Amino acid sequence: MLVSIIVPCYNQAQYLTEALESVWKQSYENWECIIVNDGSNDHTEQVAKLWQNKSDRFKYVYKENGGLSSARNSGLRIATGDYIQFLDADDSLSQGKLQGSIDIFKKYLSKNIQIVITNFRMFLENPLQSTDPYCHLSPDLFNLKSVLLKWETLFSIPIHCGLFDATLFKGFKFPEELKAKEDWIMWLYLFQKTELVYFLNQPMAYYRLNPNGMTSNANHMQENHIKAMVYIKDIIPNSDYIEFLIQELKLKHHENTKLKTSIHNYQNSKTYKWTKKIKETAFIKFLFKVLKKTK
Repeated sequence: MLVSIIVPCYNQAQYLTEALESVWKQSYENWECIIVNDGSNDHTEQVAKLWQNKSDRFKYVYKENGGLSSARNSGLRIATGDYIQFLDADDSLSQGKLQGSIDIFKKYLSKNIQIVITNFRMFLENPLQSTDPYCHLSPDLFNLKSVLLKWETLFSIPIHCGLFDATLFKGFKFPEELKAKEDWIMWLYLFQKTELVYFLNQPMAYYRLNPNGMTSNANHMQENHIKAMVYIKDIIPNSDYIEFLIQELKLKHHENTKLKTSIHNYQNSKTYKWTKKIKETAFIKFLFKVLKKTK
């Protein structure tokens, strides 16, 4: 069973070697690794070609910059594997990630498992010096309703935690207009198609805490969250979408109420009144100066 590992990279050459090293060290050896250079202007191409020269299992593709979704779609078009493994260029896999997941597919062949999700850990510089994950993953969360209503408020699943039956991606494209939240759309699409999921509760994926990553930009993430809502409507049942919209409205109402309360409390605080008095006094003094000059 061939595994297609899709590694998109945009100006992350400094991390790419570590990611590809984790692919090279996999105990399961029947894989192809598709490195998609998304129009990088750093030395991504040089790094990728070094690995391509190392083994013909590494395949290198260059494309004009189109974003993460576009790069992943390019990888999916080329992939020939029975299973799909995504790996962002700044992340890493444990040595047994593929083998452990493939063993589960084989063990539960009669149950037609289509997705194996492993646990994960986080790291800054070295995966060997990792910390606990930012959320708690459990099998009861791996369903359409949870991914729709609890995504990022309770949990999210790093995309490289999954090993996927390649047939799930027939007819699917990551939305290229989105510059974030595209993985959320993917998980919703997959859980709408199947809930034949097995959770391998071992940390086999390593997620880099990258201060320059997209997820650190709150405005960027919020903008793409709103855009993602358009795509969600076409993926999930209408009743679920209405429930989602109601929850979104409640969350926004709660946020607005908190903001109004904060403003009210500040305006009634001694600090605000003292500052306001100083500003008013300063303005009056300035006004007197202007009036004197005009006489």
